Amino acid sequence: MTHINILDPGASPLHFYGSELRRYREETGLTQKELGDLLNYTGSLIGQIETARKVPTLAFSRRADKELVTGGALARTLVLVLRSQLPAWFQQVARLQELATEICIFHPHLVHGLLQTTAYARAVLGALDQSDLDKRTAARLARQQILEKDNPPTFWAVIGEAALRQAIGGPETMWEQLNHLRSFEHNPRVNIQVLPFSAGAHAGLPGSFDLYRFDDDPDLVYTEDYGPGHTTANPDTFRDCSLRYDHLQASALSITDSAELIRDLMETHSGQQFPVA
Repeated sequence: MTHINILDPGASPLHFYGSELRRYREETGLTQKELGDLLNYTGSLIGQIETARKVPTLAFSRRADKELVTGGALARTLVLVLRSQLPAWFQQVARLQELATEICIFHPHLVHGLLQTTAYARAVLGALDQSDLDKRTAARLARQQILEKDNPPTFWAVIGEAALRQAIGGPETMWEQLNHLRSFEHNPRVNIQVLPFSAGAHAGLPGSFDLYRFDDDPDLVYTEDYGPGHTTANPDTFRDCSLRYDHLQASALSITDSAELIRDLMETHSGQQFPVA
């Protein structure tokens, strides 16, 4: 077990997770291999997680919580672990997304991170930087848990048609990504509209932006470009972007028509018809 005796639980959330997993395992008298067999993972993976060399997944954490009878402690700690893998400037934004009661996003040429599939996220994150790609992808996908929690925010997305035609990651990746988007068609909490090319000039020409609404806190606008993103609670800015969003939704296709366009584009990327889940 490399460096297991010098693991510092206070060094990072990942180190704390590893030390807690080791503590729970040792309290039950299990070896790493024995725990791995119970969880259907290798003992080597258990060792890598315990020594903070591997980022655990939600599926792993839930299985480990069940077998080690932790009361869900590892899954709760995982939230902090995955947030710590995000860029420092984005960690506050991720927290805001968790607290928001309504999220409205507009992106003209990219599927939003909260809606991305694994392959699509890897292609986007790895376009110029392949370092720590597994960790960065896991951290991005973990944010999607906010759409699955007991009281999720109402989520509205206006996505430019260009984002759905750009073959990011190749045809198979795009087909999977589009099928994922279409799967939300009948989910009242996740509403997806496509802004078609035929809309022409539109209110979102200055660029992408997110709106976050809260029960007891000021509403926020989040924007980003090539550098760190920017949030503001300036009421005038929020009113301007909120009005822009209203116009974008009015220019976009309906939820039903958007789903149909997405299905048509799935066939475009595949070159043939596929059964739609």
